Parts: sequence; structure tokens; C-alpha cells
Amino acid sequence: MIHDFYEGKGKNQYLRFFITAVVLAGLVFLLKSLLPENVEDYGMWSLVPAAFLVIYIFVTKRILESLILASLMCFIMADGWNFFTEFNTGLISVMMSEDIAWLIIVCGLMGSIIKLIEKAGGTFAFGQFVAKHAKSRRSTLVWTWVLGLAIFLDDYLNSLTVGSCMSPITDKHKVSREYLAYIVDSTAAPDCVLIPVSTWAVFASKLIAKNGACAPEDSFAFFCSTIPFNFYAWFAAFMVLFVVMGWFPLVGRLKKAEKRVADGGPLAPPDSDKIDIRNGQDIEIPKNPKIINFVLPIVVLIGSTIAMDIDMQKGVIVTLGFMFLFYVGQGLMTAGDFADYCIEGLKNMLLPILLMILAFLFSYASDRINFTMQVINSVVPAMQKLPQLMPFLVFLVLGMTEFITGTNWGMYIIALPIVIPLSQAIGGNTVLAVAAVLSAGVFGSHICFYSDATILSSSASGCNNFDHAMSQLPYGLICAGISAVCFLIAGFATA
Repeated sequence: MIHDFYEGKGKNQYLRFFITAVVLAGLVFLLKSLLPENVEDYGMWSLVPAAFLVIYIFVTKRILESLILASLMCFIMADGWNFFTEFNTGLISVMMSEDIAWLIIVCGLMGSIIKLIEKAGGTFAFGQFVAKHAKSRRSTLVWTWVLGLAIFLDDYLNSLTVGSCMSPITDKHKVSREYLAYIVDSTAAPDCVLIPVSTWAVFASKLIAKNGACAPEDSFAFFCSTIPFNFYAWFAAFMVLFVVMGWFPLVGRLKKAEKRVADGGPLAPPDSDKIDIRNGQDIEIPKNPKIINFVLPIVVLIGSTIAMDIDMQKGVIVTLGFMFLFYVGQGLMTAGDFADYCIEGLKNMLLPILLMILAFLFSYASDRINFTMQVINSVVPAMQKLPQLMPFLVFLVLGMTEFITGTNWGMYIIALPIVIPLSQAIGGNTVLAVAAVLSAGVFGSHICFYSDATILSSSASGCNNFDHAMSQLPYGLICAGISAVCFLIAGFATA
């Protein structure tokens, strides 16, 4: 079995990866010699790295190596023997981009905030508070869902806060980490795209106005008009409640995970400790835990972010400043301890950040062979012939590309400049078309194995991100299928 080939440890594992890389590079160079000179003429061949990426992940369950190999494939197809230079150029470009800088700062410092709240006893106090009000397993899961809906400001804040705070509580009720990660992930991005006061809403509104869907002063109202039609976000968020309440059955790997725990097995699947931001450590029991040490920093984070025009980066920095005064002032820790805990929290975020950087690198590399543009252009003729099909096709096609690339906001930057003018030109419903783009971004982000949402939900919940992605995949596909039908009906109903 190919999977067994990659199960070795230590030096043998690296040797096998090296052999795979060399053989793969040889095959791609052979393919490159048969392709047209211009990348624009590659056609469906531009889908090869994406197909390899998905297959390789399923076979080996090794996401980091899969992203590296798929990115190298793209660079070889685009640049031939100059691939190594372009690979380094691409890596520098990704690392210097504003998106990655924002990601490193926000995610890294969010790791610090979580660690500080834990060390100050806030997480323990919050667990005691929830335990008093959620005495059963089901009520604990409902609390997790409600908390996910309540923290709507940003999906990063949502995933990291809910996952890290609720995992000790769900552990006591013998809830599998896959189940927790599913709830966290399904109320992060879906929630943020349905609430006008969120980082997603601000970002999408700016893009909508920039690409001519409306005047700048009307962008907020335009975004609000897309909310009722953001079908995937609605279905994904409320599917969680149906599953938690037992109105929809556990299926696939999630069902197996719950059976594993019920039979006395471990709460987390294998290799989860590598991505767990708590490193598998139990929360320390403080002498005098106070829930105010949990609630007030979160309130300051949300309030300062909103006050600064939904700027999450500024909100995180302000919150750290407040926490220094608040915690050190109470004598909960010294200034030196505060700095040490900040660094410890940053360290815990290194693997999640690395995986997200590689996902951005693959997105950059796939753009060099026109992957996303090729997929979009393949369905443009059908949209032009029958405008009513546009929302349906946009959701399906962009959902697929987002599942491959895993960068929701990056896809919005590429797709909205195409979808908005095309919808206006063919007489389509622009609001519905934009809603389809937004839904596709949430869908792809939700089920992609290496998207930021998947990685952060996994790391905060202490669950291997491959097992998390596989366990929530059936629910994502079910919600996507229902959403596609809704977009098809709405396309004709609003024509």
C-alpha cells in the first residue's frame, strides 16, 4: 500500500519523501516538455497539481509535504528549469505579503492571549461557570455552539477562543476532539459572513464597492442584501444544532470518533499533539480563579477591534496592553512571567502558521499556471447563455477551487472582479451572484484540509487537522448540495 510507504519514522520517512519528490519532479519535467509554451494555453492541464494535491493528501495524510510537492509541480510547469529560483521568489513574495504579515501577527498574538488567559486562571474559571450551567453532555455541546455564534467578530478569534476554552469542558463529558472541532469550525466563518459587524463583512464590502457592484457609500447595504442568500453559511451553522440535538445523525468518521471515545479510546486522534496549541497539557488549577479574567480581555478585544474600524490587528495589540496592566496589576504574574507566557503562546502557533503559509504558497503557485482562471473560464459560456444558472455555477465552481486552494479571501480578490461585471453584462442578479461567491468561500474554507479555518479549529480543539477535515466533510457536502439547489432555484426565481 502507498500509505504504508509513508508510515516510517525518522530518517526513513525523510528519505521516502525525498525519493517521491525526485520522481515526481522528473514526471512533471516530462509533462512540461509536452505542454504548450504559453501558460495561458495549458487548458485542463493546469488542474494536474490540484488533483495530485488532493489525491496525495488522501493517500498519505501528510498535508505539509503535500502542499510543498504540489507547489513545486506548479513552479516546474510554469518555469521549467528555473523553478527553484521562482519557488524562492514566490516564497519571499508570500512572506512579504500584507495578508501573511497580518496572519502571523494576529494568530501569533492570539496564541499569546489564549496562553495568558489560561495562566491567569480565566480559562479554568470559565470552565467552572459553564459546568454549572451545562450539566449534561448535550447542553455542553449546545453551549459550544452558542459561544461560537456569539463571537462573530472574526473567524480566527472565534476558532481559537471557542476551541481552546471549550476543549477542557468537552473532555470531561467524553466528547471526541473531532466533534468539538466540527462545532468550532462550523460556527466560525459561517457566522462571520452572516454578521455585518465582522472582519469578513468589512473586507467583502470594500471588494464589492471596488469592483463596481455599488457606490462606496452603499457597500455596507449591498453586503447586508447578500446575507439572506448566503445559503451555505446558514445551513452549515444550523446543521451543527441539528447534529448536537440528535435531529441529524452522526455519520462517517465523526460517528467512528464518538464510538472510539465511548469504547474507552483516546479523546483525540493520532498525531493531534503536534498541532494542539495546548500541547496536550491540562489546564493549571489556580488558587482563586475569577471569570472576570476570561470575560474582560475578550470584551476588550471585541470592543477595541470594533472601535478601530474592525481592525483585528489593532484590537489584539490593545488587548495585550490591557492584559498586562490587568493581570500584573492583580499580582497574577510578574512582568517577566507575562513576557514568557506571550512567547510560549507564540510558539504554540508556529505549526498552524506554517501550514497556512504553505497553503498561501500553493495558491500563489497555482495562480502561475492559471488554475482558478481556467476553472472560471470553463463555465463562463454557460453563464452567458443562461444567466439564471450563474449563481448555481459560481457556487459550484468557486467552491471547488476554494476547496483546492484554501484561501477564502484570496479567492474573493480573484473572483469578484470577474463575477460582478459578468453578472451586470449578462443581466444576472448581482446580489445573488456575489452571495454565491461569498458562500463558495465559506464552503471551501470550511472543508479544505489546509485552510486557515480548518487548521485553527484543529489546533484550538487539539485535533489532527486531517481527521477533523475528514470527519466534517460529509456535513459540508450535504450543506453544499442543499445550497446548490437553493442557488439554482433562486437564480430562476429572481430573474
